[in-house]
Amino acid sequence: MTITSRLYSHLRIFIAEKQFFSPSFQIYRSSIYVSIHRPFSDLCTNKKMATENKRPFKRLPCLITPINYQIRLAPNFEKLSFEGSESIDIKVNESTSEIVLNSNKLTMENSAEKCNVKLPKDDKTIKIKEIKYNVEEETVTLSLDEKLEPGMNAILNLEFTGEFNKQLHGFYISRYIGPDGKERLSAVTQFESTYARQAFPCWDEPAHKATFDITLIIPAGDNDDKIVALSNMPMKEEIRDSQKRRVVKFERTPIMSTYLVAFVIGEYDYIETRSKHGVLVRVYTPLQKSEQGRFALDVAARSLDFLTDYFQIPYPLIKLDLIALSDFDGGAMENWGLITYREECLLVDPANTSTIKKQNISLVVAHELSHQWFGNLVTMEWWTHLWLNEGFAMFMEFLCVDHIFPEFNIWKQFVSDIFLSAMDLDSLDNSHPIEILVGHPSEVDEIFDTISYEKGASVIRMLYHYIGDEIFRKGMKMYLSRHSYKNAQTEDLWNALEEASQKPVRRMMTTWTMQKGYPVVTVNCQGSRRLELTQEKFNSNGRLSDADKTLLWAVPVQVITAHNVQKPKSEILFEKRNDFLELDDTIDLQKEWIKLNPSAVATYRVQYQPEELFIRLFEEGIGQQKLDPVDRLNLINDLYSMTLAGRNNSEVLFRAIDSFRNECEYTVWTVISIIMAKYNQLLHGYDFHPKFVQFGSNLITYKVFGEIGWDPKPAEPYLQTLLRPLLINRLVTFEYPEIIKKCQEAFDDHVTKRKSIPADLRSAVYRAMAHQSTEEIWDKFMKLYDETDLQEEKNRLASSLGAVKKSEFIDRVLKFAISDKVRSQDSVFVVASVARNPVARRAAWEFYLANFELFKNRYENGFLGNLLVKSVTENFQTEEMAHEIEEFFRKNPVQAWERSIQQSIETVRLNAAMMARDTEKLTKYFQMK
Repeated sequence: MTITSRLYSHLRIFIAEKQFFSPSFQIYRSSIYVSIHRPFSDLCTNKKMATENKRPFKRLPCLITPINYQIRLAPNFEKLSFEGSESIDIKVNESTSEIVLNSNKLTMENSAEKCNVKLPKDDKTIKIKEIKYNVEEETVTLSLDEKLEPGMNAILNLEFTGEFNKQLHGFYISRYIGPDGKERLSAVTQFESTYARQAFPCWDEPAHKATFDITLIIPAGDNDDKIVALSNMPMKEEIRDSQKRRVVKFERTPIMSTYLVAFVIGEYDYIETRSKHGVLVRVYTPLQKSEQGRFALDVAARSLDFLTDYFQIPYPLIKLDLIALSDFDGGAMENWGLITYREECLLVDPANTSTIKKQNISLVVAHELSHQWFGNLVTMEWWTHLWLNEGFAMFMEFLCVDHIFPEFNIWKQFVSDIFLSAMDLDSLDNSHPIEILVGHPSEVDEIFDTISYEKGASVIRMLYHYIGDEIFRKGMKMYLSRHSYKNAQTEDLWNALEEASQKPVRRMMTTWTMQKGYPVVTVNCQGSRRLELTQEKFNSNGRLSDADKTLLWAVPVQVITAHNVQKPKSEILFEKRNDFLELDDTIDLQKEWIKLNPSAVATYRVQYQPEELFIRLFEEGIGQQKLDPVDRLNLINDLYSMTLAGRNNSEVLFRAIDSFRNECEYTVWTVISIIMAKYNQLLHGYDFHPKFVQFGSNLITYKVFGEIGWDPKPAEPYLQTLLRPLLINRLVTFEYPEIIKKCQEAFDDHVTKRKSIPADLRSAVYRAMAHQSTEEIWDKFMKLYDETDLQEEKNRLASSLGAVKKSEFIDRVLKFAISDKVRSQDSVFVVASVARNPVARRAAWEFYLANFELFKNRYENGFLGNLLVKSVTENFQTEEMAHEIEEFFRKNPVQAWERSIQQSIETVRLNAAMMARDTEKLTKYFQMK
């Protein structure tokens, strides 16, 4: 699944377009987790799994396990409900007179004719004498008249009814307006993580794999022949039943987990192609939008071929469908053979889609295709190992896109967007290990977060560089081949990669997956060519608990020097508290610079001592640009993080930033922009804030913006195309007069249809106009919003409105966010855009408080509530606000948001602490500028 937790893709777009989330603005999760490894056989003993602040939980008993489901579903669009029946071939493992399986919000027919267990061999039917629902555990217990014994060939028959879910998971309704202006309804699914049980009773746990025979019944109507029915497999046959309804049967699936089952019933167009390996690939879109799926179709076919060749294992199915859904909670979902997407994560309108959005779509498509092997073919045994799915899929999406679009320089962007994001979150006390115990179903969604995805991908990238591409491929093939159509745990992967590499993979990687956080390595010169290395846990608050002081990591350490920037001089696997690294005799540490962690391939920060070593590194590596861009951005980000943690101060940081006046690299400016956004939030309202704004504007206009300019250059490098909107957006935030004037002219041309604003610059132009917030401008925004049917453009307009400054317009934007004009899935992003506006953040918080019950009802289940909590809280910078937030949620607790709440409070207190330390220094520094 693609998120930023599950909306990872959507969030990445906002970050990439530089609408200036604070650097820790991610979707995080609640509860305190404990890393654990337990075999499936042990978990099937029904032992309680409980951790602090968690409800005890039992997994389903393994007395009965499913072999095959025959599922028949008939939606009713008028009543917004569905009827279903299923026959499940079951295996009896132990003697029992009860069958326990998952069911949530379904009602079963309690009659012997409709619900029973048949024994075909004996021509016998066993009645179900009682059906008992456990709402809390989302299970149903079927009590039988007779015992089932091991070895019996049995079939469980059930009939049931349900209502379409209103929270964009399970079996739910999606709506869009067709080209004729009429509303189209579709019945669609989202079963990850534990929502298949809302569509049909099942053993809804990843390890209970089975095959599925799906039958969908299309409601009879005048246009029912235009409705398509899709599922994981190709259609097997279609007939009309006695009620004249179309009955569509699909081929049997491979053995798979319930969360990967999918079906869609609705009106869609499609385009198709075949991969070079012969797989039929289709992209389904809302009516008359099929050409907008052309880019994704090409990326999907090429990704499928790359991954097939890379894994050296054929794609297991004969078709692959990708479908754009108008209502979708996440960014995309990897259902085997039928991948579902938000419209804006799949569709490209050449005239209106930005370059960064197009890049993002390629990553999202590659991510979901990676899952077809890593997650679908081999599935994590339990949600504790979710990162096996998501961390690897994120790593593979970058590997795949780098192959398809080398001009993207995507690995540079991985460091600035993914690696550093993971490091920011993981330095908080309220982070958690990559592998975390998951018990009750309500806890599963909590781990679709930055740690599982972004940190997971970062540590895999570190391992990839440690063992090399050839060995990595060999180990991956070994792992996938051994566990095809089965379940696996993290240790199974380490075993395969260790066997392939003959390196201590398990020992090294366990330190990264079983412990939260990461180290800071302090490097000290000992003579002319000897380095002393010391590691300790890096915490954003600058303090270490007794438990923190015991932590050690196996860190692959490399060093580059002034003599050889391209090739590291030395490498060790640093597993001690202290160690030494001998450089060769050509090095003189008293005269030249060195840098640890070249290309930021390992997950740690570096602090250089003595200060002279750091100064030389900055003067030559940054000032003279002798360092690679990734090393430059890594260096300034480490300094920034040390400043937040109190290991350095903000004056030193800004003196260092000032040395980037000649910087013209997009990824470096990405990091500088994040830092400037953070301080713009923190310094707003201080007397010297205008001086800070002037400093930022001068930094951008000194060189880089003169070279980039407003208009694209012929055949300019790809990253330069991305840099332009980043810089313009930042200058809009600083209200730089020349840029504001250009934005006004571009907006006037756009609304009068003289000349369209280039898609890459629309976000900046819209934000510039929102700053002015007049009735006339508001009306023009609404007209543009109403006229477009491209969801990307609607969201771009709506989120840009968050830049308004006048109080009456701030209130209007917030009310607009929860109006019928904005889809529920997108409201959060509009409120977030207001909350990251320093002028409006207090209003956004008060609006949140006033509408708390609405937001809770909408977003308590899932991750959007966590995103909203983070956005409306974390940019404050006083202890008083930290206390206010803490008190509100103490009185209004939401268990699913608890970790996000604690992370926000921690961030606000970190902001307050830094301002207390550095305000005086910053005042003096900017007053002298």
